[in-house]
Amino acid sequence: MTTFVLVPGGWRGGWYFSALADRLRTAGHRALTVTPTGVGDRAHLTSADVNLDTHIDDVLAVLAAEEVGDAVLVGHSYGGMVITGAADRAPSGVVRRLVYSDAYVPEDGQSCWDLTTDAYRDVFLAGAAAGGKALPPPPRRAPRVSPHPLASFLQRIRLDGTGLRAVRTRDYVYLSGWAGSPFTAVHDRLAKDPTWRVHTLDSGHDVWRDAPEEFLEILLLGE
Repeated sequence: MTTFVLVPGGWRGGWYFSALADRLRTAGHRALTVTPTGVGDRAHLTSADVNLDTHIDDVLAVLAAEEVGDAVLVGHSYGGMVITGAADRAPSGVVRRLVYSDAYVPEDGQSCWDLTTDAYRDVFLAGAAAGGKALPPPPRRAPRVSPHPLASFLQRIRLDGTGLRAVRTRDYVYLSGWAGSPFTAVHDRLAKDPTWRVHTLDSGHDVWRDAPEEFLEILLLGE
């Protein structure tokens, strides 16, 4: 049995992966969804102090409280920032595989702001001007999305590489059906790296809506 820890992207709570968690449990695995501080059912905890470190600590707290070992961390979109930091800071042996779903893959000192496109930087700036501490969701998003803490998109990640070197398997799932995707360059770079398993799905960015069976198959690869 594998323990999957599912981390959503920006503006989404753990609800985004609830149906996927159910499918993983039906397949005989353990699945835990994470709601980052300040979004979803934890939106009331939003403050100017909630940043990327806060969200990394959210995942580490779940790993510790649930006594997780040998875990697979799954991060969608912004969630790639979070699982990278969590894997690097987790105790040795706790995380063995990382799965990035159309997600940012940062190096030490990079932020979501650094890695995204000018179009999304404009979204961040507009949201910051409107309220300062949390960004309203971009237009045409699902009704359940909620404002996202601004500082988490701006803070640069701190990695020393210790935990990441212990990760045995890395998967990148590129969702090619999204015009203007900020992740095309990530896919192109990782596709040349033999230490990564790179997959392409003809799907929009909302993978669990557009390609649930194909995504589930990738998650279960080798499990």
